[in-house]
Amino acid sequence: MNKTILLPTILLFCLFSQTGFAQQATSNSPNIYRDSVVQLYGVVMTADSLKAIPFASIVVNKKGRGTITNNDGVFSIAVNKGEKITFTCIGFKDRVISIPANLEGNQYSVIQLMVNDTNFLPATILKPRPTRAQFERDFVNAKVDDDLYETARKNTSDVQKRIILASLPRDGKEAVGASLTNQAAKYYYSGQLPPMNILNPVAWKSFINSWKRGDFKSKN
Repeated sequence: MNKTILLPTILLFCLFSQTGFAQQATSNSPNIYRDSVVQLYGVVMTADSLKAIPFASIVVNKKGRGTITNNDGVFSIAVNKGEKITFTCIGFKDRVISIPANLEGNQYSVIQLMVNDTNFLPATILKPRPTRAQFERDFVNAKVDDDLYETARKNTSDVQKRIILASLPRDGKEAVGASLTNQAAKYYYSGQLPPMNILNPVAWKSFINSWKRGDFKSKN
């Protein structure tokens, strides 16, 4: 009789113990994650003149995420404790810092100074021709490879220029001109039917010239 009562009691005790342990682990896991996140913020400046560096990159190593500084060189990013942060900017040497793993609190501020990265290129001396006549003689007698000459000839042919003109988008001036022309035609023929180009001799002449040039031939 005692064994019958004792067995269910042991099972209920084990069940409640496991449930309490699971709830404790679940309640503690957000705290562990929250304690590992750090708000890294600060400013990136030049080391020699202490001027703000805008649009400098701040990247978390091996994580593929980061941010950039604003116009005042200020940045802010969420990182984890123990991670390494790389500061990069064109014209400056890269700098790497580490977030302390035992940091107390969830904020870490830095003033990152960047050192100029100077690259010295070999000297190049440009000498003009003594006279215009000598320049023209050297330019005319310059040797051009046959492949380059053939490529230039194909690129400047009438067919290639028509293909380029047909594929290139309109620039601002052409787009405005076309829009104004369409509006003018719309207002000019307002309240009446627009003319039929099938009876327009100018349109037929343009069609025949295009046919002779081969504009309607397949480019393949």
